[in-house]
Amino acid sequence: MKIQKAFILVLFFSMAACKNEPLVRFSAESFTEEAFTICATVSCPAITINYIKASGDKDISNKINSEIIRYITDALYIGEDPISTSKPIKKAASDFIKVARLHAADFPDMSAEYFVEINISVLYCSTELVSIEMKQYSYTGGAHGNGNTFFLNINPQTGIEIPMEDLFSKRPEFTNFAESKFREANNIMAYESINSTGFWFENDRFYLPESIGLSKTNLLLIYNQYEIASYAEGPVALKIPLEELKEYLNFNMLP
Repeated sequence: MKIQKAFILVLFFSMAACKNEPLVRFSAESFTEEAFTICATVSCPAITINYIKASGDKDISNKINSEIIRYITDALYIGEDPISTSKPIKKAASDFIKVARLHAADFPDMSAEYFVEINISVLYCSTELVSIEMKQYSYTGGAHGNGNTFFLNINPQTGIEIPMEDLFSKRPEFTNFAESKFREANNIMAYESINSTGFWFENDRFYLPESIGLSKTNLLLIYNQYEIASYAEGPVALKIPLEELKEYLNFNMLP
């Protein structure tokens, strides 16, 4: 309950940033295993999903909601390769519970129970860009749980995702700038190898992460676990104040 209240409070401020957006708006939604009556009498894996739902222009909101539901569906999938098809959240959660209960029956000595927690919220919203943070952490067997953070950057006039390369007006120059900020944050001198402190950049060359989003004050770069470091190191995050990025961004992000 505390998690849901905190999520709604965060979303309230996110929605405030969107109040001038005429075509799309967002509301808080949540889903747990308690939606299934069977879970009141038998043991079910814990499912906590706090997410957002777009409304307003039907075509635009449908596109955004489809991407959000696809992420949730993939996070609830237990198997080797997620099937990237959108299905109702309740159906995806039901499948998660069924597989978890089968595994529990087959492996009664498992050291931990399955669970999944998903949190999706709006970090930035303007007439030019909506940046949505999507985070999940789950345990579905093995030595430890797994999680990730991704950002969905949307053109609110169309509902279409903005490719990462279109966020920046000077991609090579920005990459060089981001590297300097990364080195500064991790105490890596300019003359040292980017991997000198233990990172795993391929070919010993800096590159941008797969996950880049924006808040009202910062550009957020998130390297998920195993992307450039071991699981034990956790995700590697870099925040760059927007005021330092005027010459690199394709959008007017400052007030």
